[in-house]
Amino acid sequence: MSYDDGTDLAELYREVIVEHGRHPRNFGELADANRRIEGQNPLCGDHLEIALRVDDGVIVGIAFTGSGCAISQASASLMTEAVTNTSLADARGLFDRVHAMLTTAGGDGEPVDPAELGKLAALGGVSKFPTRVKCASLAWQALRQVIDDDEPAPAAVTTE
Repeated sequence: MSYDDGTDLAELYREVIVEHGRHPRNFGELADANRRIEGQNPLCGDHLEIALRVDDGVIVGIAFTGSGCAISQASASLMTEAVTNTSLADARGLFDRVHAMLTTAGGDGEPVDPAELGKLAALGGVSKFPTRVKCASLAWQALRQVIDDDEPAPAAVTTE
């Protein structure tokens, strides 16, 4: 797909991934976090910790630390931007849409309209590379688990 100015949409998406991979947003410690989760992908070595500040069911702060490939770092960065100041229910719904986008490349399931995801649509190209889907979904799987857990104690998630 191209825009009127000849810009290729896939190229714009690649630029978003590269930018967030090199300069991740919300990377660092979150001193007043009241929920934490650790995630790792032992197959490729991606490792991260997500810290959230949840007040009255709203994610008012989120940050991550860790290391990994550009896709895992970009995905975590994009995720933190997308869920800041959203309710836990809305963040869970966003997880569902991103997960569907990442895992329906083969035509399984309902397709997700990239327009409804904004910059997160940049992650959609990852679905064409099954070995990279776990890299892109690691932060999202961790977020889902920390949202779904009733206890705000530290937890861990592993994608394999």
